[in-house]
This record gives sequence, structure tokens and C-alpha cells, in this order.
Amino acid sequence: MLRVLDGERLSTPPIWLMRQAGRYLPEYRAARAKAGSFLDLCFAPELATEVTLQPIRRFGFDAAILFSDILVIPRALGRDVRFVEGEGPRLDPIDPAGIADVAARSRESGLVVQELAAVIETVRRVRAELKRETALIGFCGAPWTVATYMVAGQGTSDQAPARLKALSDPEGFAVLIEAVVVASIDYLVAQLEAGADAVQIFDSWSGVLGPEAFRRWSQEPAARITAGVRARVTGARIIGFPKGADRGIAAYAAATEVNAVGLDWSVGLGTIRRETEDRIVLQGNLDPMALVAGGAALDAGVETILSDMEGGRHIFNLGHGIVPQTPIAHVEQLIRRVRG
Repeated sequence: MLRVLDGERLSTPPIWLMRQAGRYLPEYRAARAKAGSFLDLCFAPELATEVTLQPIRRFGFDAAILFSDILVIPRALGRDVRFVEGEGPRLDPIDPAGIADVAARSRESGLVVQELAAVIETVRRVRAELKRETALIGFCGAPWTVATYMVAGQGTSDQAPARLKALSDPEGFAVLIEAVVVASIDYLVAQLEAGADAVQIFDSWSGVLGPEAFRRWSQEPAARITAGVRARVTGARIIGFPKGADRGIAAYAAATEVNAVGLDWSVGLGTIRRETEDRIVLQGNLDPMALVAGGAALDAGVETILSDMEGGRHIFNLGHGIVPQTPIAHVEQLIRRVRG
């Protein structure tokens, strides 16, 4: 994978899958039960290392991705973060005083890394146990996506509370975004220094933004993170994943200077390849439902992607994360098809 990120074109693309460690694996469910809760699992280095390595042992992916969550950043900035079984994350919606507090905390030297020391220890342990030929990917949530949860207190269908906050109080919202930018730079640098080979910025909710809002709240913060990380880690390899950005990908890639851009399944890789004139690595973008369906539908989806990216720089992945009902046999089918 690192060879592709560094510019090589390989006849067989490297492969890893978002949420490759998760509930579709019985060994993950056992580790989760042992941890007690999702957040406890994220902050238990021994167990988090185990679940990060589980899909590598079972499937032999070309990269492991750190097991953690995008909302560890708000937690490190002093916000209460909890996960409700069957419902997802819950936070106390942030008010102006809360924004001022997280902004101040983000500027405290070493605070974020100290608060997330357990996660950084997981990075060290995973890198120590991985074979050298398997890459380790760290990550953070993009500032826009993280802020949407901080404003609403949970995920919503269209993240309207954050969109409203950005429109009605752009100055206050900009302070919140910048606090997450600063914290994310510290966090990603710590992951890279602990042994991560590359990092990914997950912007799971960028698709709800209009063009100008996307530029201001998704693209520009990602560009500041990339520049800030590389100012401290020369040549850091960074993947951007602005889900739903569609035709804004070329501008995003140019503005952020990421090494690769992840795409969701709503856009053809061939189309984006032409728009970017083959200047950037593309990652993706199989529909996770094709992986659930298996059989001919899965084979056809894989073949379309491989055909679109033939001769290009490509990392095979899904267009979003593996869903819990995915059969293990279908993941095995996917790997055979890509590598065969």
C-alpha cells in the first residue's frame, strides 16, 4: 500500500476495508464482550491491539487500521462521550461556553496526546506485532464530521443542527472547527511517531454540505491538518475521505495535497480518474451492500472497479465501512477476486 501511496502503479491493487475489524467477526464480538463497552475497548491497548490484528490474521489484508473511534477527540477535549447500545454515540450538545473551553484545551501543549495515551499505546503495540510488509493506518475524524456530533449530540439524518450552527454563527462555529483541527494535528502526529505508516481523515458527513460550505468546513480544515502534520512529520502519507463529495474531489485533492482520496460508491472511479487526470491515488469504492450480497453482484462490482482503475494508482476498498451482517465468506470472495 505504501508503494502505491508513494507513486507506484501496481497490476494488483493493495486492499484493506474500512471497519474491517468489527461486528461481522465472531472474534471481535468476543473481545468486545470482554471489554464491557465500545469506549472501554477503544481505550484498552491489549484488546484494541487484538481486534486491530484480527482481520489481518484471518484475511491477510495489505493494511491494518487502528481500532478506535473518531469521537475520541471530543473526549480528549473534555466533552462527555458515551455510546448507547443500539443507538450510537451521545454527547451533550455544545454551547458557546463549551466551545470556548474546547478551544482553550486544544491549545494546551501535550494535553490531547496525554488524554489519548492509551490509543497511542495501541499504535505502538500493533506496529510491533505486524509484519513489516503490512501497513498500519492511523486516523482521525475530519473537523466538520466531529463538529456535527458535538453540536447535535448525536448523528442525525442530514446533520441539520451543525449546518444551522455554521450558518447562524459562523464565527463561533469556526472556533470549534479550529479547535478540532489543532487537536487532530497533535493526535495524528503522535500516531505517526508511534509507528503508523499512513493516516486517514474520515469526513463521513461532508456530503450534506453545499459547494461553498464544503470548501470552508471540510476542504480547508483538511488542508490545515495535512499541512500541520507534514510540518512536523516530513513526508507524512495522508488519505482524505470526504464521503459524498462527488464532483468536488479534484478540488479537494488539489487543495489538501493528500496522497490519496477515498471515494464512496455513489460515483464512478473512472469518472474521477479522468477529472483528476490520473494525478492522485484513488481509494475505494465498492458498495458495502455488494459485499453483503456476494455472488455475481459482488464479482461484477469488483470487476467494474478493477477495469476503471487498470493501469492507475489504486487502493481497493469499500465506499464506506463493512456492515455487521456481512458474511465472512463474501470477504474471502472479494479478496480472491481482487488478487486473482
